[in-house]
Amino acid sequence: MKFISWNVNGLRAVCGKGFSDIFVGLDADFVCLQETKLQSGQIDLEFPGYTSYWNYADKKGYSGTVIYSRHTPLSVTYGIGVDEFDHEGRVVTLETDDFYLVNVYTPNSQDGLKRLDWRMRWEDAFRAYVCSLTEQKGVIICGDMNVAHEEIDLKNPAANHFNAGFSDEERAKFSDLLASGFCDSWRSRHPDEVKYSWWSYRMAARERNVGWRIDYFLVSENFAHRISGTEIHNGIFGSDHCPVELVIG
Repeated sequence: MKFISWNVNGLRAVCGKGFSDIFVGLDADFVCLQETKLQSGQIDLEFPGYTSYWNYADKKGYSGTVIYSRHTPLSVTYGIGVDEFDHEGRVVTLETDDFYLVNVYTPNSQDGLKRLDWRMRWEDAFRAYVCSLTEQKGVIICGDMNVAHEEIDLKNPAANHFNAGFSDEERAKFSDLLASGFCDSWRSRHPDEVKYSWWSYRMAARERNVGWRIDYFLVSENFAHRISGTEIHNGIFGSDHCPVELVIG
């Protein structure tokens, strides 16, 4: 079973850059997108054999997540059940017979870490949410989690030490999430490999491969034995992020 996660940085924009062909070519069971930047009814984008499940932000042109699924879920949940965090369209969860799939677009702490306090509260609430799911069955978390966990996960760690996405606080919260019972699937299979999933649009960062790995598949420890493959598709363009992949057996 194949999973794809991709922050498309505006779904309408990426549709003009070959998205439909990329979608079909990836041939996944589940395709999870973040930062769709849409409201309900703003796009008609369906694919044969898939059903889509959308979560929209209250604010127009902001955030938003969707899961395209070839499999009919037992249940669908939007948000994490905490009102403070459930107005930005950041989470969609599908329940299947043996796992939950959680598509997440983690808040950015923004320049000067001005939203860091809110982000820290989000992290605690999100961790509590996904940990409650692991009490029932396996959990797969995917999405743009807006943090490079270790120095290997970005090109210039020293220069970014106190910047959003590589602050001590954000990295510690990611460590807390892993310690609560999750495996970073790609890093577990590629412990020493340097590969990125996001590049700034500035200063030809992608051409120079000055990037960050901030897009993940995390798998709960009670389901990690099912991991059979992982990939970062850094040859696929259309967004400032590239798709990442998980295969479970």
